[in-house]
Amino acid sequence: MTRLTTYARGPLFFDVTDTGPEDGTPVVLLHGFPERASCWREVAPLLHAQGLRTYAPDQRGYSPGARPRGRSSYVVSELVADVVALIEAIGGPVHLVGHDWGANVGWSVAARHPELVRSWTAVSVPHPAAFVKAMKTTRQGLHSWYMGLFQVPLVVEGLARWAGGPVDQGLRRTGMSRDEVARFRTEIVEHGALPGALGWYRALPLSRGRGMGGRVRVPTTLVWSTGDSAIVRPGVDWCEQYVDAPYELVVLEDVSHWIPTHAPEPLADAILARIASVA
Repeated sequence: MTRLTTYARGPLFFDVTDTGPEDGTPVVLLHGFPERASCWREVAPLLHAQGLRTYAPDQRGYSPGARPRGRSSYVVSELVADVVALIEAIGGPVHLVGHDWGANVGWSVAARHPELVRSWTAVSVPHPAAFVKAMKTTRQGLHSWYMGLFQVPLVVEGLARWAGGPVDQGLRRTGMSRDEVARFRTEIVEHGALPGALGWYRALPLSRGRGMGGRVRVPTTLVWSTGDSAIVRPGVDWCEQYVDAPYELVVLEDVSHWIPTHAPEPLADAILARIASVA
């Protein structure tokens, strides 16, 4: 077997970190904002130790070869199609895992392409319909205030050039360590990925009804943490309503939003338990 280091969808080329036993069962790991595939660096080895092969792509806007212009290029249906293309390149079906925005995209992949997903583990972010309901009826809107700021062109990009400035400070307030903020500066800001990463948010007004959500019919786990400053509990509790398959909620106490790097062992345990449930 050979390693999958890149794959194409149309004119776009995506970088992939393919590690673990070459004959291992495939697991796709989807990163969130503002991180790249390296956010799985603590989790992936724990999965490899159990015989699993992991594929972690740098997604649209993050891979240098996949940074199209215009916010319409970042609607959820396009992000979903990118993941489908990866699974088809692997030869699917796969076990799917996603954190933050990767979870938002993964929910739609699992709902719309169940034939490609053997199991689904969402990390931090509940089903899109549960999240929207929470936005309308709970304090979720107050916790998601930054989404409005991200809609303004060039503002965040300009602020992010300031090392130690408000963007770095904001990430620290969410629980990121100094080393993790430094990685953000290196892998996102200096790498040129920030405009494309923000495109995911800026395309949200165009994404309604275009590939978002749907009922999930594959075995599902949601891993959420009580220290998450971005996601409030009600949407998490409503998530089960949108899953027509075995479902489990795993709650990690006093862990920040950055579960893959702050709690890799319990996260890996939850992923492995979900995979084992369908083995």
